[in-house]
Amino acid sequence: MLLATVPVIRVSDASAAEAYFGDQLGFTKQWGYAPGNEPNPCYMGFQRDGKWIFVSSFPGDGVFGSVTSFIVENVDELFEEFKSRGVAIKLEPYDQTWGNREMHLEDPDGNKLNFIQEN
Repeated sequence: MLLATVPVIRVSDASAAEAYFGDQLGFTKQWGYAPGNEPNPCYMGFQRDGKWIFVSSFPGDGVFGSVTSFIVENVDELFEEFKSRGVAIKLEPYDQTWGNREMHLEDPDGNKLNFIQEN
């Protein structure tokens, strides 16, 4: 029986990704694996509100420019939080014609992060 899906987001630099997903988006790094003494490549697990994302700078783990969607309770509150942290917003909260309210971001590697409030 399936319990969850965890996206793997490809990044070029683990330290920059940790700052973006952690400091800016409010995810908490739960673990990380980097072989040797170098910061890259690295595979990390982040969590926010009990939901997971994995972030990897290992070659072959995902592709740059991917899209990850997060279903959220209140996109406007999240927008205000992100704005207060200086996060660049590609599309501010917007009512889509199909009924969802959405906000879109892009991480430093061009991965698209969509935050969706279903109506």
